[in-house]
Amino acid sequence: MVRTALRVILEAEPDLEVVGEAGSGAEVVPLVRSLAPDVVLMDVRMPEIDGIRATERILATMAAPPRIVVVTTFENDSYVYEALRAGAAGFLLKRADPDELIGAVRLVGRGDSLLFPAAVRSLAALYAPAAYAPAPHSGPPHSAAGPLGVAPWVARLTDREADVLRLIATGLSNHEMSEHLGVGPQTIKTHVAAVLAKTGSRDRTQAVIAAYEGGFLMRKH
Repeated sequence: MVRTALRVILEAEPDLEVVGEAGSGAEVVPLVRSLAPDVVLMDVRMPEIDGIRATERILATMAAPPRIVVVTTFENDSYVYEALRAGAAGFLLKRADPDELIGAVRLVGRGDSLLFPAAVRSLAALYAPAAYAPAPHSGPPHSAAGPLGVAPWVARLTDREADVLRLIATGLSNHEMSEHLGVGPQTIKTHVAAVLAKTGSRDRTQAVIAAYEGGFLMRKH
């Protein structure tokens, strides 16, 4: 029923075409490989293989993988967080209205990330692993891995790159960051590319996840 509703909504748009459907995680991966869609709406909870594993397999095995948006009933779901960590470009609630659905598909289809800053912060607070949690003060304040509680890549960010990562986490676009920082759009693109490279991220969503997990941003509700 959900797939039928999604198809009806999307196919009513002249610039969108639904090229395939799958009823289980096991069906998704070979179908995506054969059809090569631009965007995949991926349920996080599916029989046989869940949306997290399916997302991982698609991104790991395709030279030019599609952009993946996970679809979920509850936004504070550990499955959603794991899917974002796996490389999904964002998530969408099943109760989203048609305009939100269409806008999300178009947004990720043109290469942007579907970021909801408050929701990502809440997910990070609930589910981010404490890989870089501050350790008891029982030794020198710094180690080979960087300051206690901070991932090594944090120290490699320039001041401007750090500013850009904070703004990415608030959901600003390149144009909005350009205006906020008073620099040209191409300069912002350069900084964003550097942030993605230094955090080892595929896109902005993964960079924001890395920022919380790496101790760059505080995990507060």
